[in-house]
Amino acid sequence: MSEIPSGRTVLVTGVDERLGYATAKRLATDGATVIVHAQDKELADYALERLIADGAQARQVRSVHADFTELAEVDELAGLLAATVPALDALINAAAMPGLQRRSHTAGGNELTLQFNYLAPQRLTLALVNALARAQGRVVNVTSRLHVGGNVDYSDLDRNRGIYTPMSVYAQSKLALTMFTRTLAETGPTGLTAISVSPADFELDMPQLRSHTAAPVDGAADLLALLSASSTPVVNGGYYDGIEQAKPAALVRNSRARARLAAWSRQPA
Repeated sequence: MSEIPSGRTVLVTGVDERLGYATAKRLATDGATVIVHAQDKELADYALERLIADGAQARQVRSVHADFTELAEVDELAGLLAATVPALDALINAAAMPGLQRRSHTAGGNELTLQFNYLAPQRLTLALVNALARAQGRVVNVTSRLHVGGNVDYSDLDRNRGIYTPMSVYAQSKLALTMFTRTLAETGPTGLTAISVSPADFELDMPQLRSHTAAPVDGAADLLALLSASSTPVVNGGYYDGIEQAKPAALVRNSRARARLAAWSRQPA
């Protein structure tokens, strides 16, 4: 990755998905330098080409890639960014996947949705907290209203034994991400702000819950861009349903539950 020019710099994950791409496009339109992440190099290069074709200046956009189903790739990307981006104004974790119809696990044995939606962004974020703190930066984690109905079952986090449904694993992954956001806000370095956001009045990642599959994302992208700016006042650690702060799940407010999740997440993959 080439040198990042001066000015506001934002990393957006999941630009190979509709919301991530729309968010990166909005940020570039606003004049930010945008580092765009996709799951592989081909997808990252394609997103870069699209952004430039849509009006972004070539000097404004840089692409990186890491497969979120492979934590070794996430760690490699995190190391690259930590070494080459000394200050980061915002990190928008927009990459996400729906719960799959059948039980699926990564090569490391983690339930696939939990790793993709929680463990991967958690690891990437923790590697970049110093760069974010230097810029008085902000982490915006894209969650879901469905996190309120989720449950973190430490006896079967990877869903090897219990009842499996796409909804239950998706809700669990978004609950874990929302819990992590609150912990990051409380324990992260001075200068770092972290919020979680459910950005739309429909479920972006679960098309089976929508009446139409091509739901518009421009409004959600505008919201994420707005909330990622340090000039937009937010409550550190807060959960936002759209632009308004909302009450998160009970486990998000439970410090002991969050400490247990953090301890589990530090275990080797």
